[in-house]
Amino acid sequence: MKTWLFTFILAAFSGFTMADIDGKFVQKDNLFPRVKMSTSMGELTLELDRMRAPITVNNFLTYVANGDYKGSVFHRVERDDANEKDFVIQGGGYDKDYDGMFERAAIFNESGNGLRNDLYTIAMAYQDNKPHSATRQFFFNMNDNDHLNPGKGWGFAVFGYVTDGTDTLDKIMKVETGYNQKLGYSFIPKTPVIIYNVEILEENAQ
Repeated sequence: MKTWLFTFILAAFSGFTMADIDGKFVQKDNLFPRVKMSTSMGELTLELDRMRAPITVNNFLTYVANGDYKGSVFHRVERDDANEKDFVIQGGGYDKDYDGMFERAAIFNESGNGLRNDLYTIAMAYQDNKPHSATRQFFFNMNDNDHLNPGKGWGFAVFGYVTDGTDTLDKIMKVETGYNQKLGYSFIPKTPVIIYNVEILEENAQ
């Protein structure tokens, strides 16, 4: 009884429930796990870098292994109009009605890991001026976004890159966006781009 109570309390304070799968145990000896993301506009495959971003990758895999990204959307498709170039595609945090989804505890920002916010990399999003507030939202860099890398201050932690399916991201980048009253931004897709599933690929999968 005491052991069960201790486990329950530990799980509660760590942001996990007793039924959760902890991402650090997912292919725990694999430094470069791969996942496939299925969306309403196509599929893409990612290779994650657990060697340089272990906290971030394990956090992402926790959400993946527990099916938490199913039914979430890409709520931000933004161009840098001033410089006439693409910027980011962000998602994983809202459902198709643009309501926020369950979040686990925030993680430490690993932006100093040497990985850069270059085209087709994946990085964690965090709240403005709160570099250690990332939970479940991520974004794809749709250009070489040097200003998102760390300098004198914190940057955004890159933790993998797209190995297949960049054409899917290119298609998402072209969707029509507009102002959404609920979120208060104008870069919201008018037709939700849904993440149907994110699955962990077998280690020997090609």
